Amino acid sequence: MGVLLMNLFRLSTSPLPVPTSWYAIPLRLIVGFGFIQHGYAKLARGPEDFIGILHAMGLPASLLLGWLTIIVELVGGLMILVGALIPLAALPMMIVLFVAIVTVHLPNGFSSIKLQSFDAAGAHFGQPGYETDLLYLAGLLALCFGGPGPLSVDGWLNRLMEKPSRVADEKTSEI
Repeated sequence: MGVLLMNLFRLSTSPLPVPTSWYAIPLRLIVGFGFIQHGYAKLARGPEDFIGILHAMGLPASLLLGWLTIIVELVGGLMILVGALIPLAALPMMIVLFVAIVTVHLPNGFSSIKLQSFDAAGAHFGQPGYETDLLYLAGLLALCFGGPGPLSVDGWLNRLMEKPSRVADEKTSEI
């Protein structure tokens, strides 16, 4: 009975009995895929539609900003997904999120889900707030602070950079 209780306790408190760096894999997958999906949606509907929206909002250089946003979402999302150069990828992604919060979502309040009604056609929702953008920001910051975890390009690059320095350290310690 004591062993069963101890195992139950281990599974009911965090961290779970797995390497802590594995937290990053599901986080990378959802944040990276989410950004890629948003960038792809802008391309699929036609970039000129998104650029037109930016222009209607009064943002300067809407053509440039529109294409930069699409590129940041697609390329940055892919970099996060594979765990490549996380801080470098995260910075422009965070800028896109802050701009979206200030220009679009802030007037709609916090909640990203605003159920307004439900009828035979299904649920009808209001404009989303900034909640989801904050979640994406938190995910990007967590990856910057905690690292990309295993099975990542950054992990591979770090291991690659450690090998030559370890050899050099060993040679210096022999002298």
